[in-house]
Amino acid sequence: MQRSNTYIILFSIALTVVLGGLLSLASVGLKPAQQKQIELDTKKKILGAVMDISSYEDPNALLALYDEKVESIVVDIEGNLVETDEKGNPIVAEKVNIQKNYRFDPEERVYPVYKFKGEGGKVDAYIFPMFGAGLWDWISGYLALDKDLNTIRGVAFDHKQETPGLGARITTDVIQGRYVGKEIFNDQNELVSVSMVKGEGNPGLTEHQVDGMSGATLTGKGVNEMFENYLGAYLAYINKVKSDNKLALK
Repeated sequence: MQRSNTYIILFSIALTVVLGGLLSLASVGLKPAQQKQIELDTKKKILGAVMDISSYEDPNALLALYDEKVESIVVDIEGNLVETDEKGNPIVAEKVNIQKNYRFDPEERVYPVYKFKGEGGKVDAYIFPMFGAGLWDWISGYLALDKDLNTIRGVAFDHKQETPGLGARITTDVIQGRYVGKEIFNDQNELVSVSMVKGEGNPGLTEHQVDGMSGATLTGKGVNEMFENYLGAYLAYINKVKSDNKLALK
């Protein structure tokens, strides 16, 4: 039976409204689960930068471990504690979107810091989130420094779209393990960062260099720039903590 144009238009509008409503309800219903998954993924990366979490299969156990071991704060580029935003709302480190924050000038950003507690509740490591550009899209990472704020305890990299088998290797244990034990300051206490060199199998690397990835020079360059940018942004905070620690030992 042939339908009029009016009928077809009204039916299309009604169908669009119904389907749109169902999608909205689904989105609202799934939002808590999505937020829980984002929280879990973030905390896994933070813990993964400083310890082996492969034995933690239960998400609730992992979250409980995070609450026990990690204390977080937010600082600005001058190393000052930032507790509220411009509207007076509390700023929570775990809720700072590093990707969105990256769009601002470095002086306007806020910088989360995660303190990993060891025996007796004393800070055993500091974890700093980073963000930058890879070959095709964004790359990100968490850098864990030992309590000396110089020696790398571990890193956890992520990427949106890097070449499989090449740049995408930054997420593997092999590549990330190359950073462990490297140092970000030289003997004159100058920040020199840690650089991934070009090529793979390079001999005679210094404590400030890691072996590269064959065929992924541009991804390595992006990682190096990410390190330099964010270590530079965290430098004031690192120096303040070092100064406070020296005073505490006197």
